[in-house]
Amino acid sequence: MKSQQWLFLTLALVLMAGTAGALTWLRANQKLSDPGVKGTQIPGKMLMTIALPERVLDFTSTNVPEPDVAIGYFPKDTSYTERRYTNPTGIRIQNTVILMGADRTSIHRPEYCLPGQGWTIDKKEMLNIPINDNPPYNLQVARWNISATIQAPDGQKERAAGIYVFWYVAKDDETPDHDKMLEHLTMNLFRTGDLQRWAYISYYVPCLPGQEDAAFAETKRLIAAQVPQFELPLQQ
Repeated sequence: MKSQQWLFLTLALVLMAGTAGALTWLRANQKLSDPGVKGTQIPGKMLMTIALPERVLDFTSTNVPEPDVAIGYFPKDTSYTERRYTNPTGIRIQNTVILMGADRTSIHRPEYCLPGQGWTIDKKEMLNIPINDNPPYNLQVARWNISATIQAPDGQKERAAGIYVFWYVAKDDETPDHDKMLEHLTMNLFRTGDLQRWAYISYYVPCLPGQEDAAFAETKRLIAAQVPQFELPLQQ
């Protein structure tokens, strides 16, 4: 009986050592893949300048500097860009792109960051947005309705609402599911030795309660025209 226990323990230790050895080898030999977004490499750094378009259809935009909280939170090899788009009716759409380097912890779960900022996730759904790229394809995105209780200038409590739309993209790979993104990253690393360079694309739109569908309609219109300008075509 004891001999069997020692055998199982020895096998477990061998497997653990083999796994640790494989992970060590992968870290030493992994290569970082090209990203799935268009950008310019900053000389001497892993960082990239991602050029979100200034004008899209009838949307104008302003560049938003990287906030101090992002500078302190993300790994140093994280590329970050943000623009705020406004349509003629005044709807404001905040578009952010976070591109990882060799440290995949740049890409985080919105299930954590939104509640951490005081938002409640009221509704989740997956939707397709037709993209007229070459070739055309359906972009699958996650759309969430979110809300929060805020204090108005007069001291009264009131409900704020908004929508949050996001997905993840790497070279020739795309998904709105964080777990699938991690699965693809891991499988690709073990299969090829290449670390996929994922980008997290998100859109936040504040709106009045009950106006979530109208806000999403404008966001969908922006995404359909904007994505071919900053994402590389998917090679299926």
